[in-house]
Amino acid sequence: MMKKRLTNYSSLLRGGAGTDFCKTFDRIPEDFDKYRSRYREEVFQELASICKLGSDKKVLEIGYGTGQATEPILKTGCDYTAIELGENFTSFLKHKFFIYSNFRVINADFETWAFKKGTYDLVYSAATIQWIAEEIAFTKTFQMLKPGGVLAMFMTHSDEPSQNPKLRAEIDRGYEEHFRVKQSYQCRMDYENALHYGFTNLVYKEWKSERTVDAETYISWISTHCDHITLEEPYKTRFYAGIREAFQHHGNRMVIIDTIHL
Repeated sequence: MMKKRLTNYSSLLRGGAGTDFCKTFDRIPEDFDKYRSRYREEVFQELASICKLGSDKKVLEIGYGTGQATEPILKTGCDYTAIELGENFTSFLKHKFFIYSNFRVINADFETWAFKKGTYDLVYSAATIQWIAEEIAFTKTFQMLKPGGVLAMFMTHSDEPSQNPKLRAEIDRGYEEHFRVKQSYQCRMDYENALHYGFTNLVYKEWKSERTVDAETYISWISTHCDHITLEEPYKTRFYAGIREAFQHHGNRMVIIDTIHL
């Protein structure tokens, strides 16, 4: 999780050359904030404990979005800075956290912004760092951290098939028939590759939780996913109609197992 400890999880997300997918979410800040699943409190307790967060610690969050992983860190009283590429997200977060005197935000590209070396006790990313090329992400964060500083990376993996195999199979058929986006590339970042850039003492933890959703809640949630945001008509209407129909065939209910990987 750092120069002393490094969080670990191998992620698989969709991005694409030719489209600035890093700013796709910036189109829907209100929906993103409302429908995205939240991180468990244990994640932030772990970070606060490992880093001994307080007013004497400097923290940087990469790509805060609408702040799902922001306020618990702000509440520690640390010297907090965030960097976010999206202009709408930045405006949203300034309004949301203006009451915190320790809150500062940089509306800029992490890859090109010049950070001072050896500045931060903690640099962390909630499902963001995988959008950055590995050699840039790990080299730059290593240089930004103080000796013994922490790089923390976490995200949520949502398991739908295990509890709802027939419903998920029907949804998958809808993807095959109706889901047509202009670009959808598989991008992989292995978080453990940070060990090749100077980090040591890899640490991994996870927490599980369960939620039950109906068709409309499910659609609102997946509509905040990157390539779903870019889905155009007539495919969009057909795709979501198919999901509603699939849910009705299975009691309008899906159980999702969320695993937060730190």
